[in-house]
Amino acid sequence: MSQEIKTINSAFLNEVKKNSGLTIAVGVIVLLMGILAMGSPFIVGVSLAVAVGFLLIIGGVGQLVFALKARAGLFSIIMAILTVLAGGYMVSNPGVALATMTMVLAIYLVVSGVFESIIAFQVKPMKGWGWALFSGAVSVLLGAMIWRQFPVSGIWTVGTLIGIKLFFSGWTVLIFGLTARSAVKELDLAV
Repeated sequence: MSQEIKTINSAFLNEVKKNSGLTIAVGVIVLLMGILAMGSPFIVGVSLAVAVGFLLIIGGVGQLVFALKARAGLFSIIMAILTVLAGGYMVSNPGVALATMTMVLAIYLVVSGVFESIIAFQVKPMKGWGWALFSGAVSVLLGAMIWRQFPVSGIWTVGTLIGIKLFFSGWTVLIFGLTARSAVKELDLAV
């Protein structure tokens, strides 16, 4: 392992150790959010589609105000109006928006799973690195499953898979926090 990676790893570990209580709390919260999402996947999916729609509407209105105030030109006005229309469409047709978001989620899960696996190998000597690797592998697998089973996977997928992802990510953070707390206690006993 290069000196640069050792420095990054030790800086990361020091921060986790300093904030072990917060790390544990965040892990538990993320884990619980995952369980709730798995329990009501359709509601989570539709809610997410509607929320993204409202965000687009708000962003589009902001773009339009800027385009008009700054006299940014016709293309800026058209882009702002298209953003508002896309958001309005998502709010009024959350099922269609959910199908589109299902494909985006598949891509997200694969990419985040790859990065999570890379991080696992970077912290490999630390207890719990295997859980991070497992979480990354699960993310890649879930993304591939969505992609293969689309469009059948559309309605329930977003909520269920976000729930699974949150569950495993929360579990990983919780394990890191518990490991850090244990390491701090061992250091305190040794001193």
